[in-house]
Amino acid sequence: MTLLNFISLLRPGSDQPSAVGTLGPPGTSSEVASERYAVQMSGPEGPPVDVRLFDTYEKSVEALHAHEVTHVVVANAYRGINQFYMDPAVELAGVFVMDTPLYGLAVRRGAGPVPDSPTIASHPAPEPIIAQLLPQRHATHKVIHQDSTSAAAQAAVDGTADLALTTVPAAQLHGLEFISRTRPICMVWSVFSRAGTRPPWSPVRTHEKETSPCCC
Repeated sequence: MTLLNFISLLRPGSDQPSAVGTLGPPGTSSEVASERYAVQMSGPEGPPVDVRLFDTYEKSVEALHAHEVTHVVVANAYRGINQFYMDPAVELAGVFVMDTPLYGLAVRRGAGPVPDSPTIASHPAPEPIIAQLLPQRHATHKVIHQDSTSAAAQAAVDGTADLALTTVPAAQLHGLEFISRTRPICMVWSVFSRAGTRPPWSPVRTHEKETSPCCC
């Protein structure tokens, strides 16, 4: 997971994150991105920033409205992100680009042979890469949508799905093993805060030297 570029829209003296909300449960790409954002914003000598996980992005924004978190991190691939941009009680506080953890198709250990036409649990956002990863012997498949990559992994554990499109952290947490190659997704992440918590913005760019290219 490589943080490729970070753009801060927070002016000096404005509120810094103390609690960041995002999509859970543990093992999601959003959790990894939020933890990296928290480290970036707190700095080497700053107080630690808490990362809190919610069942959906919408619930994390509800927590933002309720002052339970100060910021929310959302993947720009999420099809419902427009509602957060239009919410008058919320404003854009930052943007950064970071590779997701590796994604792949995973099966529960000991589950036996994968059917020729498997049922695959996936969050809707990364669904297009299923066709890239699914071994050629599986000519057809069915997708069951889940709220997160971790929820998709749990569906494979429960037997609701034959396979899960999930991340390496989620597969490890749920005891899955990959039947396909894995790949990252080069992702833009939006950070939201409550409206009115900072002065009018003036972009400040910070760069980190990286050796890994963007994997878009």
